[in-house]
Amino acid sequence: MMGAEPFWKTKSLAEMSATEWESLCDGCGLCCLNKLEDWDTGEIAWTNIGCTLLDGESCRCRDYPNRQATVPDCLQLTPEMVAELSWLPPTCGYRLVRDGHDLYWWHPLVSGDPDTVHVAGISARGRTVSEDDVDIDDYEEYLVEWPLTVGEESRARGPAEKA
Repeated sequence: MMGAEPFWKTKSLAEMSATEWESLCDGCGLCCLNKLEDWDTGEIAWTNIGCTLLDGESCRCRDYPNRQATVPDCLQLTPEMVAELSWLPPTCGYRLVRDGHDLYWWHPLVSGDPDTVHVAGISARGRTVSEDDVDIDDYEEYLVEWPLTVGEESRARGPAEKA
């Protein structure tokens, strides 16, 4: 007997409870990487420089509840913000739901295991340096493209219903 559809298939981002909203985060850590924006074109370039609070192994914030006290420009994602952001990684649960797609097989809500995002090669695990160790004038030396191509093989399997 099939159960009810999961909440991310039946609710818009704005309709989700706080718990549902937070659970859409797959723990990849990609949104916590520093990005550079070209002021003329608006183009975003990714770096492998993680926020001072990003744990490069767990890909989680070291002080999530108080992060904005330490990092005032940390963005608190909201449904309105997700609707406007162009730089969310292509594997991001918020972006997928926003765009009417299902979550991938490795997403913890689908797999039931928070480690599958790392096993599938989607996360920033082991690929970052801390912004504490990089002079801001040197950020351009840390440009990377992998946040936009992470997990190509894993993503090729498609959303959960095709896995």
